[in-house]
Amino acid sequence: MPATTRPPSRRRLPLRIVVPSRNDPFLRRYTEVLGGPLGRHSAPGIVTPGFFTVERVLILLTTLAALLSVLAKTPCRAGGWTLPDYFYQGCYSDWPVLFESRQLAEGVFPLLTPGSFFEYPVLLGLLAGATAWLVPGQGASAERVLAYFDINAALAAAAWITAVVATARMGHRRPWDAAMVALAPGIVLAGTINWDLWAVMLTALGMLAFARSRPVAAGIFLGLGTAAKAYPLLVFGAIILLALRTGRYRPLWQATAAAAAAWLAVNLPVMVLNPGGWSQFLAYSRDRGAGHSSLWYVWNLAVEQQGLPQVDATVANEASLLLFLAACAGIALLALSAPRRPRLASLAFLIVAAFVLTNKVYSPQFVLWLVPLAALAHPRWRDFLVWQFFEVLHWWAVWMYLARGTSGGPAEHNLDTPYYVLAVLGHMAATGYLMARVIRSIRHPEHDVVRRMDTDDPQGGPFDRAPDRFVLAPRPERRPGRRPAPLPGAGRPPGQQEEP
Repeated sequence: MPATTRPPSRRRLPLRIVVPSRNDPFLRRYTEVLGGPLGRHSAPGIVTPGFFTVERVLILLTTLAALLSVLAKTPCRAGGWTLPDYFYQGCYSDWPVLFESRQLAEGVFPLLTPGSFFEYPVLLGLLAGATAWLVPGQGASAERVLAYFDINAALAAAAWITAVVATARMGHRRPWDAAMVALAPGIVLAGTINWDLWAVMLTALGMLAFARSRPVAAGIFLGLGTAAKAYPLLVFGAIILLALRTGRYRPLWQATAAAAAAWLAVNLPVMVLNPGGWSQFLAYSRDRGAGHSSLWYVWNLAVEQQGLPQVDATVANEASLLLFLAACAGIALLALSAPRRPRLASLAFLIVAAFVLTNKVYSPQFVLWLVPLAALAHPRWRDFLVWQFFEVLHWWAVWMYLARGTSGGPAEHNLDTPYYVLAVLGHMAATGYLMARVIRSIRHPEHDVVRRMDTDDPQGGPFDRAPDRFVLAPRPERRPGRRPAPLPGAGRPPGQQEEP
């Protein structure tokens, strides 16, 4: 009886995951105090690690970082949130301030109580009112203010952990890149300022769903994220560009329709019940002048002593929009002319970073928007820590500058305007540097550390390994001495170790 051959199994085999201490030059150099890089004969991702899986370690790291974030607010938690002490002590948070100033402590529910004022999108208003209901007692006593902060801090920590796990799961062979999100100094310091971590969580879940080729679920999460903060909507810019390049438009339409439905499901009831309250966020965003730490605020400071005209709200609106559109046009040209289709995370990072740099408002917590995207777009620890250093420097500078402007306190504790401007320019330059590194990996795919072996676009979902249908320029000839980027599926066997 002739021997029969069994057809090859379609079951996905375990993949060796990328180890940061072995793959990242910066970490490989500075892990000697901990025993050095992981040995080359180990098999992470294939050998069962026991209890301490990658995700469980990331959850533990995020939990410790969240506790450190709350610990940084100890002066205010012990002495209360009072002006200007919360600036000098670096423990400012919108939560206790809004709890008192927006009368949440008196039972006012944002956007639903007639006559209430709340300058944030609908989902954040609902979140602010719901968490106020959880605070026992009545009135704006110090105990209730502290309880309101602690409740929101605990929920923000849960959102942070969810965002870290989602980032790890969409990293394919690079789950450890999510450690950047778990340990980011910017999140530790700014994660408890406002509810931005909720938008970060919803954006990460939306991108994870899209990475798993579930555009409807992705649209729902991104739509909910847009109901909390505007920036998740910018991820659709990256999806549009990839749809143009690949000719696959169905995932775009599905995600867009689902996002619109989710956004309307949250906003429509408030629009009908309280149209004036619903429009407060739009009116406040339109009428406010250039915010602290924005490009336009720095311009106003620079021309204040020169007698030149300053930028008002109208000019800032128009100029920031024009600059952002110009940046988007450049990103579109880059995406459609690159020698290889860019990755979704790379384009999303560039678009959101361009929005942050050109917007007329920049708050310290905006760095939270960029951290998960940076971890996916350019997972190199040296560049990441350089960027975070300048973000932390700006975080400290803005509080010292605000303390001087609101109280005129002790001169030794205040920050003069020139140093504040330098801190703002440093934060902008560091963000621009990280953008330049991402642009380099798009123009020269051989420098993209994610696209090693058989990896194409772990976050691309339906665009992963898709052929090009529309390219503005032919692929340029490879320059001598450069190693060509591996084509999808043309790498080494999945179980083989990746060389740094």
